[in-house]
Amino acid sequence: MDEAVVLQTLCTARTKASRAAASRHDRGLRPRLASGRVAVVSGAGRGLGRSFCLALARQGVRVVVNNRNRVVDGDGLGPADHVVTEIIALGGSAVAEYSDAASPSAGAAMVGAALEQWGRLDICVANAGIGVGGMFHRQPVEVFEEVLAINLLGSIRLARAAMAVMRPAGYGRIILVASTGGLHGDIGLSAYAASKGGLLAFGRSLAAEGAGKGVLTNMLLPYALTQMTSDGMSPPALAAARERMTPEAVAPVLTALASQECELNGEYIVTGGGLLRRASAVEWGTVDLPSGGELSAGQLAELLTASGKGEPREFGVSVDAFTDLASGSGAGRPG
Repeated sequence: MDEAVVLQTLCTARTKASRAAASRHDRGLRPRLASGRVAVVSGAGRGLGRSFCLALARQGVRVVVNNRNRVVDGDGLGPADHVVTEIIALGGSAVAEYSDAASPSAGAAMVGAALEQWGRLDICVANAGIGVGGMFHRQPVEVFEEVLAINLLGSIRLARAAMAVMRPAGYGRIILVASTGGLHGDIGLSAYAASKGGLLAFGRSLAAEGAGKGVLTNMLLPYALTQMTSDGMSPPALAAARERMTPEAVAPVLTALASQECELNGEYIVTGGGLLRRASAVEWGTVDLPSGGELSAGQLAELLTASGKGEPREFGVSVDAFTDLASGSGAGRPG
């Protein structure tokens, strides 16, 4: 069945009993700025995802906690169940959801859980991701493609399902958890860099498409010590990072992006350890190619150096950059 049909069916079929149960569960909450809002967070059993769920819950947001890991403890609880338990202990509302982000049906299942439990979706945090190290020429193709399936396609499918609900509602906040690896690349992490770079470009496209319908999309590029980032670190580096680079230090930026008051759209935000940077994709100064139809390697290097002396320019979408260059207006030419 088509995703949109599944979501519409879930939305219209929710029962009065489920509404009443959710209402009873929420009675212990004091009124807050975000009370009544509903979020889905993928990859939320540990690390960044867990910190995002707890921070949202503290602001009164009801949360679908997704994690595919069903390895349970002696009480029969997995990572997502433990996060839900923490949220309930805070006086909040949450449900666990166990879809694997690599599954084509995972996005619809996560959004469906929000609709079935609370009848709405306001915030979508696409956080699920894995990083498998290995030089590109040695890494098995199936491993490379698994990283893309979870990090890129999993986030895209979740965003698609969220958009199907948010656009008709005229409101939504989508946060795609990307990485500076997607901006700069990284040695031995080509699959991870490719997945996060694709997510950055996808997010800008989503931001442009959703803005007119009240659905804003931003990209969060966190620096934090997690199970994935700590692998391979030396003991001294690990000890230093553990003190500052915590998942909790990233969470305030996430909750700000998720708030109703946030009007940012299409931003790349790098943050970690109590610090923040704005990032972007830019084009530098415009220079003229030599006439004659031929270009030597030396000439190309000189032209790029000259271009780099111009002012960096940002464009909303690629068609804006194309139109600017095609106009031949000379905008952005180095002095």
